[in-house]
Amino acid sequence: MNKIRILIIVLTLLINNTFAQKESLQDLIDIALQVSPELKMYEAKIRSSENRIQQNSNLPDPMLSLGVMSLPVPSLSFNKEMMTAKVVGLSQEFPFPGTLSAKENANSKDVEIVKQEYNDKRNEIIKDLTQNYYELIYIRKEIELTEKSRQLMKQILDVVRSMYSVADASQQNVFRVELELTKMSEMIAALNSEEAEQLSAINSLLLRSPSTELETDSLPQISFAHINIDELVSKAEANRPYLRGIQIAEEKEKLNQSVAEYDFYPMFRLSAQYAFREDIQPDGMAQENMISLMLDISLPLNYGGKVSAMVEETKSMQEMFREQYSASVQMLKREFGMAVAKLNSLKHRIELVEQGSLIQAKENFNSALASYQVGEIDFMNVIEAQNNLYAIEKNLYRLKADYLKQIAELEFLTGTKL
Repeated sequence: MNKIRILIIVLTLLINNTFAQKESLQDLIDIALQVSPELKMYEAKIRSSENRIQQNSNLPDPMLSLGVMSLPVPSLSFNKEMMTAKVVGLSQEFPFPGTLSAKENANSKDVEIVKQEYNDKRNEIIKDLTQNYYELIYIRKEIELTEKSRQLMKQILDVVRSMYSVADASQQNVFRVELELTKMSEMIAALNSEEAEQLSAINSLLLRSPSTELETDSLPQISFAHINIDELVSKAEANRPYLRGIQIAEEKEKLNQSVAEYDFYPMFRLSAQYAFREDIQPDGMAQENMISLMLDISLPLNYGGKVSAMVEETKSMQEMFREQYSASVQMLKREFGMAVAKLNSLKHRIELVEQGSLIQAKENFNSALASYQVGEIDFMNVIEAQNNLYAIEKNLYRLKADYLKQIAELEFLTGTKL
């Protein structure tokens, strides 16, 4: 019984390792987001930023003072002089009211900025995985089409050899078909290498072995939609984490300006001391203990304009982030313009192929093959028709894959689904 159970377990492991895993694109995205070291790095950075908030937004620790006052030398006696005392003091610094809350508000923006960095990296991982997945689908489709074309060429070779055996075709015709078959075999070998590269790229995002097999679906149905540049810019301004991070950075500098301006106001330090005095010898005169209270107030004279410089620095940083935001939007408009033009071109070409050249190429190939079998045309016409059909089918799949990859790029740039 135990031997049977062990055999079942071994067979199960072999099956799991032999056959490719069936996972949808969304499944792969979920796995990539879950295991990503980069996202884990940003999660740690978020926690670090949260811990940093309390470091500068609370009162400094109080100071405990222990000492001796007016101790005579060289006797070092505590009971000879009336002013001699043992002193215990406690002091606490207080910033101007509102300073600590201003620092807390400014530091809290760091958390928001890192969260936007996290979201932008998350979207980038989705984009990279999606584009690699569609590219892998295309390469596998090209391998499929090339293999299909090679099988058809083998059928043509059988016909040519039959005709050559009865002197209806030349040996040169046989060599030509064999040459085409060799070219297709070489193409399949090159495509297999490209497939391995794309599979490795996907597995790297999944933290899997580069050679781990993966089943892919066919390309999803394309639903063409009108995409407007202004709408894309609006979506990006509303949803792109990168742009939102720049805005939050500007908001932080405004808060840093408020923090810097508090340095124009005084700081306070409250201190208390208690002095223990001993009876004076030799007559034993009793001495009362003493208490002292002090309030220190700093004088914010702004020597050398140091505080003013801090305020001006924050204003310059605000201007920098505003210009960075404008530059980023300007760059996005340029990329959106090129992307929309490319999408429109891809859409037009896909429609032309599906509604025209693909249908014509299929009809042309079927007609050429039938005519060649009855000796009406030369085999070169069949090869040309077959190659034309193969090229058109491959091109159509290439156009569809490029369209979907471009949509994935736009979704990353806008930070939302289109």
